[in-house]
Amino acid sequence: MSLLAVSGLCKAFGGVRAVDEVSFTLEAGELLALIGPNGAGKSTCFNLLNGQLRPDSGQVSVDGRDLAALKPRQRWALGVGRTFQITATYASMSVRENVQMVLLSAARRLYVEDADALLALVGMADQADRPCALLAYGDIKRVELAMALAGRPRLLLMDEPTAGMSPGERDELMALTAALTRERGIGVLFTEHSMDVVFKYANRVLVMARGRVIAEGEPAAVRANARVQEVYLGTGATFQAHPALS
Repeated sequence: MSLLAVSGLCKAFGGVRAVDEVSFTLEAGELLALIGPNGAGKSTCFNLLNGQLRPDSGQVSVDGRDLAALKPRQRWALGVGRTFQITATYASMSVRENVQMVLLSAARRLYVEDADALLALVGMADQADRPCALLAYGDIKRVELAMALAGRPRLLLMDEPTAGMSPGERDELMALTAALTRERGIGVLFTEHSMDVVFKYANRVLVMARGRVIAEGEPAAVRANARVQEVYLGTGATFQAHPALS
């Protein structure tokens, strides 16, 4: 049984089908990239999976449990975590306090050691007492990852996790995410516009355009797909293969 199973998912706004019969699966310990041009339906799909939006039709299940009637918090309690394109931290609170808030919500208990262990894991232990408002953007992304991990997710939805980061910061964050996925068996679905990140770290790639899935498979196969090149990647001049796939 797949960790995440999506079947026939549909969502329309007026006469526009933002998500149109989308189906895919995600396994535990897998990184699945969801890519496509602006307006493809990626964010709407994320909001349907996390419960911010109700689908018009279709099914979303985690470990075989149908999530259709569950609100975002109920899905989170079942192990569905999320990070956001625009980071969601408490700016006036310290790095440690941000993580502690999630720990309290998740387990109704609080140990400083738990928060510090998570911050050490994401490389933020030395900034535990700093307010998030004073952090560089890449560091805030690391704090948000620590907060997501504090909820002990089985499924983690990451909406453009490296947006606004330098190439070096992107690589560090995704290398950490990939390692955690393998070690903890977390299934990760992420959207991303950096093709270097996608083709280096994703185990599989799902491509959407105009609300529909137009390709799915291993990175090398998706990269070579003529339809994907036409709609999103470009042909040669606008896209170069990542060395890992050469």
